[in-house]
Amino acid sequence: MDELNRLSVEDFKEVEKNPIVLILDNVRSLNNVGAAFRTSDAFLVKKIFLCGITGKPPHREIQKTALGATESVEWEHHESTLEVIKRLKKEGYEICALEQASHSTPLNKFAPKSGKPYAFIFGNEVFGVEEDVVLAADQVLEIPQFGTKHSLNISVSIGITLWDMVSKTKAFK
Repeated sequence: MDELNRLSVEDFKEVEKNPIVLILDNVRSLNNVGAAFRTSDAFLVKKIFLCGITGKPPHREIQKTALGATESVEWEHHESTLEVIKRLKKEGYEICALEQASHSTPLNKFAPKSGKPYAFIFGNEVFGVEEDVVLAADQVLEIPQFGTKHSLNISVSIGITLWDMVSKTKAFK
């Protein structure tokens, strides 16, 4: 770990995080939840909100993909995604749902403001982000795709979105 210049869990908790939170809206796969934690650790995400049926630590299936990131990344569980959105809007967050929709902005055209706090919502693997949650978001972002499936696993979508965000805001530490 020292040679890789990795933070300890204690150091991770103390270091300044990127002004980014994730909201997982009824994500059913515990492996995807674990991957969200692991990717959030990699990009110094401030917090993950696990909403609705989304599984929460401790759980063996989450740990399998999180590889300990449930110990470093702060998280909260809430029954209502809409309540989390309401709270985060009061705290000044720009709420962005990742979803395929007619009024979406392609992720490559998304221009985040450096230092502004953002919340990214990722939805259920089958049904996506709930419609009322999409309507409550400040904007809808879509990852452009060119193949036949037009669907990415949530863990892949989280990785692409976080990389895009930190590269655009020059949030590298």
